[in-house]
Amino acid sequence: MQKTAVIVLADGFEEIEALTPADVLKRLGCRVILAGLDQLQVTGAHGFRLVCDALVKDTDLSAADAVILPGGLPGATNLRDNADLAEVLRQRNSAGKLCCAICAAPIVLECAGIINGRAVTGYPGCEGLSGSETLKFSGDPALRTENLVTGKGPGASFDFAREIALALDFTAEQVAQLYAGMMVNA
Repeated sequence: MQKTAVIVLADGFEEIEALTPADVLKRLGCRVILAGLDQLQVTGAHGFRLVCDALVKDTDLSAADAVILPGGLPGATNLRDNADLAEVLRQRNSAGKLCCAICAAPIVLECAGIINGRAVTGYPGCEGLSGSETLKFSGDPALRTENLVTGKGPGASFDFAREIALALDFTAEQVAQLYAGMMVNA
């Protein structure tokens, strides 16, 4: 059965952190939906404009096998400040469904109350954007802790994509073969 991943985008998203997992998962045979938080056309942190497949409000995030949140600023804070997204993430976490965030985006998971002391990684110095005194990043390029997959930042985008693929039950061999063909050393 084909897996589905939804990548949630808000203005200011980090382009490489959104498109690397989108590309990797699609090449592995995953259905990938780019969902705009509140508009179909979003502008990345570096000025690239992207037209999403759908709006979040029209996408069943609860049915997706993975929900992926790219970092970037103010993209991550735009995601963090959306109460509806936080509620969906809480529901997904309660059901043990895959929630993924990279760079500054783990603050979204923290503010939604779903990290709860579990080990996560993210962009150094962004912890304070959550308003939490307890959020600490491990420093790992990518990390899977139960149903959470987190990544450190732009340079770890392929590591992050690999951890998501493995969490979606693609095999290490499938990912290694894909990465070899793409000439990725991650």
